[in-house]
Amino acid sequence: MEKIDNLDKKILEIISCNARIPFKDVATECGVSRAAIHQRVQRLIDMGVIVGSGYHVNPASLGYNTCTYIGITLERGSMYKDVVKEVQKIPEIVECHFTTGPYTMLVKLYAKDNAHLMELLNNRLQEIPGVTTTETLISLKQSIKKEVPIGVQRKESKPTALEDS
Repeated sequence: MEKIDNLDKKILEIISCNARIPFKDVATECGVSRAAIHQRVQRLIDMGVIVGSGYHVNPASLGYNTCTYIGITLERGSMYKDVVKEVQKIPEIVECHFTTGPYTMLVKLYAKDNAHLMELLNNRLQEIPGVTTTETLISLKQSIKKEVPIGVQRKESKPTALEDS
């Protein structure tokens, strides 16, 4: 994999905060030409650093008011691929992870309300062959959503004498 330099990191920081920012504005902020930004972004896409693009839809605006994380335990971990094929058929599931710890899998889904959630759990997820148990965690509020750190890690500032007291 090619090396990502400081200009790449600056570009990533800018566009990850606002994917719709014009390249001319990114170029101005970085002090390089628009063509250089275009070439760098294309290279980052080709390298697999930038994956996907588009708009994020607010689920609540479509009536999906309940965000839920569900831990799923399987009879055998080797059943994961078959279960994922079935999980993919449930449109309300937006993420699926193969995990360590108490669950074999962790999924994130959006339901319209508690009745819809119960229908998804009882009639869809728990009916998948190999699923033995599920544990449901309802998100009351998303407090943080951000990208992974792009730049160089900043050192923690040392507290001043006033902050120590």
